[in-house]
This record gives sequence, structure tokens and C-alpha cells, in this order.
Amino acid sequence: MSQQDTINENTDSPSEKVLINKVPFYGSVIGIVLFALWAMFFTESANSVINQALSWISATFGWFYFFAIFVYLLFVALVAVSPWGKIRLGQEHTRPEFNVVTWAAMLFSAGIGIDLIFFCIVEPVTQYLTPPVAMGEGSEAARNAIKITLFHWGLSGWGVYTLVGMALAFFSYRHGLPLAIRSALYPVFGKKIYGPIGHTVDIAAVLGTVFGIATSLGIGLIQLNYGLNHVFGIAEGLTVQIVLAVVVIVFAAISAVTGVEKGIRRLSEFNMLMALVLMLFVLFVGDTRFLLNALVLNIGDYMTDFVSMSFNTFAFDPPTDWLNAWTLFFWAWWIAWGPFVGMFLARISRGRTIGEFVAGTLLLPLSFMIVWMSVMGNSAIDMVMSGAQDFGEQAVNNPGSAIYLFLESIPWAAVTTIVVSILAFVFFITSGDSGSLVLSNLTSVLRDPYSDAPAWMRIMWAAIIGLLTIALLLTGGLSALQSAVVVTGLPFAIVLCLMMLGLFKALRVESLKQKAADTNFSGTYFVESDKNWTQRLHRFVSFPDQKQCQQFLDEVAMPAMKEVKAALEERKLTVTISENHDDSDVCMSLQVDLHDAQDFYYALRPSQHAMPSFATRSARSSSKYYRVEPLLAEGGQGYDLMGYTQHQVIEDILNQFERHMHFLHAQRTQPGADTNLFKPGN
Repeated sequence: MSQQDTINENTDSPSEKVLINKVPFYGSVIGIVLFALWAMFFTESANSVINQALSWISATFGWFYFFAIFVYLLFVALVAVSPWGKIRLGQEHTRPEFNVVTWAAMLFSAGIGIDLIFFCIVEPVTQYLTPPVAMGEGSEAARNAIKITLFHWGLSGWGVYTLVGMALAFFSYRHGLPLAIRSALYPVFGKKIYGPIGHTVDIAAVLGTVFGIATSLGIGLIQLNYGLNHVFGIAEGLTVQIVLAVVVIVFAAISAVTGVEKGIRRLSEFNMLMALVLMLFVLFVGDTRFLLNALVLNIGDYMTDFVSMSFNTFAFDPPTDWLNAWTLFFWAWWIAWGPFVGMFLARISRGRTIGEFVAGTLLLPLSFMIVWMSVMGNSAIDMVMSGAQDFGEQAVNNPGSAIYLFLESIPWAAVTTIVVSILAFVFFITSGDSGSLVLSNLTSVLRDPYSDAPAWMRIMWAAIIGLLTIALLLTGGLSALQSAVVVTGLPFAIVLCLMMLGLFKALRVESLKQKAADTNFSGTYFVESDKNWTQRLHRFVSFPDQKQCQQFLDEVAMPAMKEVKAALEERKLTVTISENHDDSDVCMSLQVDLHDAQDFYYALRPSQHAMPSFATRSARSSSKYYRVEPLLAEGGQGYDLMGYTQHQVIEDILNQFERHMHFLHAQRTQPGADTNLFKPGN
């Protein structure tokens, strides 16, 4: 990939052919289809093997899941509050594509949507009635139940999503590497990511993603089936669940084809609004004062005991069945969803700084999740404590019924039941459509990180997700779904550790680059004559039009670049000057090939702006004026060259070139330095 590809942010034209990334694509598809056929036609054998694998992983690697989840979270938090948090996920001049509300709705719906409805009643009631260790009854047991629920749905899991999303966005949008999991491992393995190592990593990501989404769909379908039986009398059973799976996947494929900006965005906003309305309804028709008091209490319990819960492996008397069904399942589930949600977060987060990204992806979902689980969970536990024992037992034994039985106890049950069914159905679609989009991109060779795979591939992946969901339902319903996730999550947990290492190494390079940019060099300020200051003053109050901008580029900037090119070529360096006459951000660029080190790249970017009110009357005859800003490999520099003389433009190029050489020197002197990190074409 050339440096020009790194800067250019245009999307693919519809006519441009997208290639299949053959090894990850065929390896994943064949593996998934064979597993699905095995599960459907040899159900008992498949179920036995899955359970044996679960027991072995739980006994051998249970500690690793606990430790890794905490480390992922700690890493992203430290990066966010460090100076690295100011680094932008994209070029320096790039700004976010979506506003905060839309962005929050999309990451929320993709990350936890379906399971929000299923577990908000099931888990608090189950943890209250059957806790991992005896907690007695009453308020202490209730507090512990909500605390465990918030632990499973809080910061820990979102740390996984944040790590993957941050790494992918950084390497793709800032350095032009493919939007694929393997790109985050480039600082660790170098060019080997384009061989078997990279293929293995991408296949692990695809398998984890598919099994994670299929598990969520399967769990949700069990619940939706009960709801349809409850409301419309439609029979419960595998046949109905299979039909529902087909319907959901068809709608998900349609939504995925419409793309992120239309289908996925609109459905996510709709979901977020409906979930918020339902939560507020439960809050205000219930015992509002009790629920608000409980919310504050739950937040305190969660914050106070977070670290101890993060490391509580129950080593002396492990409740193995409980761990497999709850904490280990959730940690593996978050990890399995990591490639999918992380890539989707990267896809919608271009232009935000690392600090903004981490704060948003950790705190926005957490805030809603704490309120949602506290309001819904405390309401359900209060019902059980008030004598609704039958409700509690049925919620534990038949999880799909829990939300519907709960809604029967509050006003407008008929309306809220329909709302929940619609909400669940739309959540299915948002997970399926964003999942099929991400899987398509993972198994394609895209022109640049801003492009998406074609519609036919999204439809195909939606169908594969549906097939695997049906297969897992056939092998034993909820138990098989949970077991499969724990098994498939382990390989990617190891990949995440390598991603942290790769991101750490890359961020160290960014620090060196920033220090080089901040370094002052003697002779960096140009002085041509005593009249130079008047020329500078004239530039400040001038607002050139498009014709003047083009004249500057043709008569001043281009000759300056050619002079620099000639001088560098005399010193046996290979220099390339490129011009673009399309709608690209970049008008002209100069690139110096520095062999194994990162090339020097300097480009000019004309930009149009609204005319300020203080401009002269003659200038205000036009509503727009133009600036010419320099771009480096990391993006726009934010200052204007319009009005510079040819000599001054040359000085600016040399200033940036000197800073780049200083950066390369600092990089070479680092222990274990990789001087060709992010070398274009690798």
C-alpha cells in the first residue's frame, strides 16, 4: 500500500471489484459448515465433545480468563489517560462521522443488544436464588445478586471491545493497514502477518465471531419463541425456532446490504429509544423511590468490590457448574464477540481520539447498563422477596419466560409484552446485520479501510450465521450455546494479548514521532528581507478564492517541490511527485523513498471554508475562501501555506523532512527498534 492510499479517504466505487481473502474465507466457511452438519446429524456426539472440551478448558484455563479480562481493561484505561490518549484514530485532520448519540446507539446495539432483554431478569433472579456461595436471604443476597450481574455486564467485557476497536482503528485509519485483526499484530510479526500467522489469526477471529453471534441469536430465539407463545399462542419448539432464525437472518441480510449509514444506523437508534422508554416505564410504574435508592447502592457495591470480584476464581471451593454457566461463559462470550464488535466500533469511530474512544466505549454503555440492570433486576428480585416464588423458580428453570412473566406484574402488560417482542426482534437484526458486515470485511481484500465488502458476501455470511444458530439449537439449546462460546473464545483470548503488545510497540513509535515534530531546529524560520513581516501580515487578512488557490499550487508549490526533488536526487535518493486532479483531499505530494525506514511523505491539501464576517467587503463577495494545508503521513498539520513564497514552501518541506529524519534517528536508538514499522508496501 502506498502512502497515498493511506491519506486518501474516498470509498470504493460500486463498480470496483472486491477480492476474497481466500484462506480466511474458505477456511472459516468450510470449518463452520462442517461443524454445523456434524451438530445437526450427529447431535449426541457433538454435544458430548463440546461438553468435554468445556470441562477441560474450564479446569485448565479458567484462571487465564479471569486474569486476561482484567489486563485488557487495565491496558486500555492506561493508554487513554496517558499522552497517547490524544492520538487520533485516523489522520490528524479527520473528524468523527457520527454524532455522540448515534455513535452510542450503534455501539450499544451491536455490543449487547439481544442479551439485554434476555438476562436483565434471568440473571438477577438466578443469582439471588442460586448464588455461587451461600448468601442467606433478604437484602444481602439481593445486593450480591445485582453486584454479580453488573460485574458480568460492566467494564470488564467492554474492555475487550475497546481493545480490539482501538487497535484496528489505529492501525487501519492512521497507518493504512487493512481493517483486519492481523494488522494489529504487524509490530510483533512484521510481514509474516500476510502469511500463515495472519491467516490463522483471522480464521480464529471469524470463528469466534460467528459462534458468539450464533449464541446470542440462539438465546434470543428461545426467548422470542416463548413470547410468541405467550402472546399469540404459537407453539414452543425447535421447528418454530428454526423458522424464526430464518426470518431474522433474512431481515438482517436486507439491513446489512443497506450499509452502516442507513439500515444499521437507523435500527440502532430505534432500538436505543425503545429500550430507554421501556426502562423508564418500569422505573416510574414501580416503586420509584426504592429503585433509585437501590441504583445508588448497586453502583457503590460494584465500584467497591470490582477488583476483588475480578480476581475471585473460587480457588479453594470452586462452584464449577456456576463458573461455567456464568463468569467463564461471560468472559469467553465477550472475547468471542471481540473481533465482531471491535471491528464494528472501529468502523464507526474514525476521527475520534484514543481518549475519546476509550471513554465513550467504556462509560456510555456502562452507564446505561447499570441503570437498566438495576431497575429491571431490582424490580424482579423485589417481586420474589414479596412472595412471587413461582415467578422466581420459573425464571430460573425456563429463562426464556422471565421477561414476559415479569411484565405481567406491571400495568399495560399487553403493550409492554409486544414492545419487548419487537425490541428483541430488532436487536436480532442489528446484531445479525452488523455481524455479517464485519465478517464480510474480515474475509475480503478491500481497497482501503474505508470500504465495505459487496452485498452478496454480507448475505452469504448472514445465511451462515443462521445455519450455525440452528445447528447449536439442535445440539441442546442454551447449554450447548454457552459451552460452544467458552471453547471458541480461548484462541482469540491469546490473540488479544498479542494485540496489546503490538499496539504498545506502535504507540511508542507515535511518541517518538510527536517528540520529533515538537523539536525546534536552528534555521527553521525563514528570513528573506526586512519586509517579510508585512508579507506575513498580508497573509493573515487575505481570503483567497479557488482561482488564487490553484494559481498558488501551480506557480509556487509545484516548482518548490520540484526543486526539493532535484536536490534530493543529487544525493541519490528516490523521490516521487504526484498530482491528483480528482476530488481527493490531496492535490500534490512528494514522497522520499528511505529504503527500509518509513518514507517521508509531504502533501498539500486545499480546503474550502466559510468566509468570516470580519473579511473585507470585496472578499465577502464570495461566501467561501481557500486554505492550502500540508499533510504528513499522520495527517493534516493544521496551518496554511497560502501566500508563502517558493522559498518559504521549500523551507517548510525541509523543516518537516528534518523532523522526520530526527524521528527515524530516535526510533533507531530505541531498544529492539523496528525501523520499517508501517513502511508502506509491507
